[in-house]
Amino acid sequence: MDINNYIFDKALKAKEASRKLAYLSAEEKNKALISMSEALINNETFILEQNEKDLKEGKSNGMTEALLDRLALNHKRIEDMALGLKNVASMGDPVGQVLKMWRRPNDLQIGQMRVPLGVIGIIYEARPNVTVDAAALCIKSGNAVILRGGKEAINSNKAIADTIIKAGELSGLPKGSIQLIEVTDREGVNCMMKLNGYIDVLIPRGGSGLIQNVVKNSTVPVIETGVGNCHVYVDEDADLEMAENIVVNAKTQRPAVCNAMETLLVHKNAAPKFLPKLGETLKALGVEIRGCTETEKYIKDIVSAEEKDWETEYLNLILAVKVVNSMDEAMDHIYKYGTKHSEAIITNNYKNSQRFLNEVDAAAVYVNASTRFTDGSEFGFGAEIGISTQKLHARGPMGLEQLTTTKYIIYGQGQTRK
Repeated sequence: MDINNYIFDKALKAKEASRKLAYLSAEEKNKALISMSEALINNETFILEQNEKDLKEGKSNGMTEALLDRLALNHKRIEDMALGLKNVASMGDPVGQVLKMWRRPNDLQIGQMRVPLGVIGIIYEARPNVTVDAAALCIKSGNAVILRGGKEAINSNKAIADTIIKAGELSGLPKGSIQLIEVTDREGVNCMMKLNGYIDVLIPRGGSGLIQNVVKNSTVPVIETGVGNCHVYVDEDADLEMAENIVVNAKTQRPAVCNAMETLLVHKNAAPKFLPKLGETLKALGVEIRGCTETEKYIKDIVSAEEKDWETEYLNLILAVKVVNSMDEAMDHIYKYGTKHSEAIITNNYKNSQRFLNEVDAAAVYVNASTRFTDGSEFGFGAEIGISTQKLHARGPMGLEQLTTTKYIIYGQGQTRK
């Protein structure tokens, strides 16, 4: 197979489909999304069989338990994917929305209207649910989508993509609206990165290596999504019971995702009361703690933290812990090591909470809540196509509106320029 020709052919078909998708009505798109949802449920047995192949391969290749959890599908997760499609269908259609209108002195009426981006390429790893979320959001926002998942989930992705593509096209979606790259050779990604004029934007979702490769080498515009070196700072004025609940949730509820906490920062005045009990709780949950010398005074038998621990996205039951002398030191640490994804402060001090909100530079900043909420569905977007940590065009969880751009519409009565 000539991979370049294979990818180009898919991009060409997606470009043709995107012209028709751009003016499909909300009712037509919603009909397709509902059909795709029903097809997932009806095809559950086959999808789970294919997912089991990926899981067996992952185990034989030494994949960690946390990454296997990201890969695994079950009845509940397929139900959730199907529900996600219905949720997106129930949301308002951003395409054609006029954001504002104004009249000029020459009586020209000028406005801004939301329109689709065109063809979106998604490059992702491990999580088969991305196949559904990305397709749903792209279709509802009037975009064609080219999906390129990782080799570790290839059988799952094929089964899911075949299911939703057939259902969508039977419901009236233009042929080529949703496409899966079925080759996992890296050359496929290299080709996608050079298809200016056919792919309008690339969105990489995965580890730092994947994201940086796309950001540095793509000539197609890229929306950079988040490596999540997320922090929780426990202030000296924190409710320590609340803090423990939040820390445990942020680290252990699902450790292999980008919005899980990787580093805990604790004010020196809170550390003596907070850390000993927290350490026992985390150890009982299987968390390996890597702490600074001050942390080692309060939690026994832990690993001494090294410089690399402060900058690592573990995606596992490993937590770096540092005792800080002040909130300023905590914010300086976040500035130096954070990835501008999600950061949280636990405090009952209003002044400190507002300083943290105003001064910490991240896509999502929390007061007294877990970083695990940085998610499209939790923010009310139905689903997400990724969490952008850059500042241009989109930032944070990207839902329907973030997959559109705008064009100016101008109404005149024969005006000419002098």
